[in-house]
Amino acid sequence: MLHFFSSKNFLVDCLEGFVDIHNHILPGIDDGAKTVEESISLIKEFAELGISSFIATPHIMHNYYHNNRGTINNSLMILKDELLKENMKAISLRAAAEHMIDDNFESILESDDIMPIEGHHLLVEMSYLQASINFDQAIQKIKKQGYFPILAHPERYLYLHENLLKHSEYKKQGVLYQLNLLSLGKYYGKEVKRMAFKLLEEGLIDFVGSDIHNIGQLNGLKEVQVNAKTKKILQPILEKTNLTFNDN
Repeated sequence: MLHFFSSKNFLVDCLEGFVDIHNHILPGIDDGAKTVEESISLIKEFAELGISSFIATPHIMHNYYHNNRGTINNSLMILKDELLKENMKAISLRAAAEHMIDDNFESILESDDIMPIEGHHLLVEMSYLQASINFDQAIQKIKKQGYFPILAHPERYLYLHENLLKHSEYKKQGVLYQLNLLSLGKYYGKEVKRMAFKLLEEGLIDFVGSDIHNIGQLNGLKEVQVNAKTKKILQPILEKTNLTFNDN
């Protein structure tokens, strides 16, 4: 989406060919798209921005979203069938999961019931209310099993906002960081935006993703503006994300 008659720098104008590694576009299995029709609408809106490659990452969260390979792959197949019916053959759609590090996580990790991204990376998250008690232990187990842990949206954990030292500790443990692109705007609030830019400036971000759940969030992403300095910082991260997770 090019803003030809505007002097503003919109983030979405940098996203042509972007591989979105974190989103909730699979229908009916978490707090993202509720129906296959909603999924198709989201994908069409993404396509208008030049984004046609997706790794869908529905939640796996004990006592909330009881997803597994079966539920995720079933939803993936339903959506892929609908894409064919819509003749949307240019869309690349794969699936993994966003794993909450909770009291059930290590059990599904040990039983190999996880859904890694492209076989090597594992997207994980914590509660927004408090850090997972078993986070450090879980990270070591993830690495021991041969996966690269990616912490989703580190900028959104408010309890870490005044603790950059903790971020440094996580990075030393080998935790990769995935920033939500929507965090660079107003959607999550000023404090999350501030932290997003701080992590970018400190060079702590490895990958980016949309984490889009619905059309309202996608419309919010369209409004995010970035200056030349931020675009310069983001460009190699976008390239690294695309290169690492390209489906070719």
